[in-house]
Amino acid sequence: MPPVAKRLSVILRSYRLLSSAAIPLAPLLMSYRLRRGKEVAERLPERRGRGRMMRPDGPLVWLHGASVGELASVYPLIERICGQNVAMLVTSGTVTSAALAAQRLPRGAAHQFIPLDARPFVRRFLDHWQPDLALLVESDLWPNLIVETANRGVPMVLVNGRLSDSSYRRWRYLPATIGALLERFDLVLARTTDDGRRFSDLGAPRVIVTGNLKLDVPAPPAEPESLRIMQFAIGKRPVVAAASTHAGEEAAIIETHARLRTEFPGLLTIIAPRHPDRGPGIAEIATAMRLKTALRSRGDIPTPTTDIYIADTMGELGLVYRLANVVFMGGSLVRHGGQNPIEPAKLGAAIVHGPHVWNFTELYAALDNAEGAVAVDEADDLPGIFSRLLRDETIRARLADNGRKTVNALAGALDRTSQALDPYLMQLRLGAHHGRP
Repeated sequence: MPPVAKRLSVILRSYRLLSSAAIPLAPLLMSYRLRRGKEVAERLPERRGRGRMMRPDGPLVWLHGASVGELASVYPLIERICGQNVAMLVTSGTVTSAALAAQRLPRGAAHQFIPLDARPFVRRFLDHWQPDLALLVESDLWPNLIVETANRGVPMVLVNGRLSDSSYRRWRYLPATIGALLERFDLVLARTTDDGRRFSDLGAPRVIVTGNLKLDVPAPPAEPESLRIMQFAIGKRPVVAAASTHAGEEAAIIETHARLRTEFPGLLTIIAPRHPDRGPGIAEIATAMRLKTALRSRGDIPTPTTDIYIADTMGELGLVYRLANVVFMGGSLVRHGGQNPIEPAKLGAAIVHGPHVWNFTELYAALDNAEGAVAVDEADDLPGIFSRLLRDETIRARLADNGRKTVNALAGALDRTSQALDPYLMQLRLGAHHGRP
């Protein structure tokens, strides 16, 4: 039986027309992104919906996560699904996420870039892959992708669903548009009760709160030889790290280092920018303040006189967290919403963050309430907090222990998510095509 046609708002109909009309501009967009290192030349056809490999036989689960963070949170889920002898297609939209997928995807899963959100490209993509179940991660809601997938009767589930309060307020001005998208989902698996309430209010017909999958992701690894080399190079120096930083935050961290280095001789500050290509620019800021700088992307190892070590590489935060006494989480001094504090907490870091943490509101609140993290209101507060934590090992250890216990206590989302998806996967194993439980 063909799927029942659902309504489209005026805005969605206009979007679908405009996105198709803009197709002649796609080569210009791709060329621009290619020059900026945001595309892979030999894989540009994937952006037009062309598959670079054959569709595997049998049922296929398609999972889409926008970038590195979204995919990292669902790798354990991908492994569970592939372990049930179900083939998977994993899509994402960034070069860094594609590189990580090449390293981490298990046997039975393949990666392709998500097509541009224009109907011809999306339809070509769906014609080639013919997915039997679509899992979209967090909040990457591309209208044509959702509408075209639903039009083919493919069940869609939003996994680890996230909807910030600011996004919720904006969508309330467009209730028909967001409602028309959310009603096409069979199921929304929300990270928190607040996320679940927001999705329900905006029109999701069926919502289950399963928790945050990022809490179930194992602590990030560190290559043993790299860790040994870095530990030997650093020795007993005091170390602070700023992880996943954004523009504006690095200058504050560098200024903090300059104010503390007399109080803490030998202090080493490690900065791991959210976007590694910004490493050289960060080095220029430090050099302008007459601080000695080294960049990991150039193969540098910190020397005894290195002040600022810039970890401008991918996939090495596990190394950074194991080296630092104190970790500042980026995206929280600027209005970005805060980066994920789970990994440093699991590795026993003493966590410091700024006021802007709406991406992980409940998690940061839990950490702060349990004295498993320290919040600062502004950059000028950082030297005092860092000084206190570097001087008092007891306070630092208690903060780290409370943080580890807090994130461990909040785990369990992977099992709850798997249970919610089991009926869909059972349909696939029984040979049903586009079956709905």
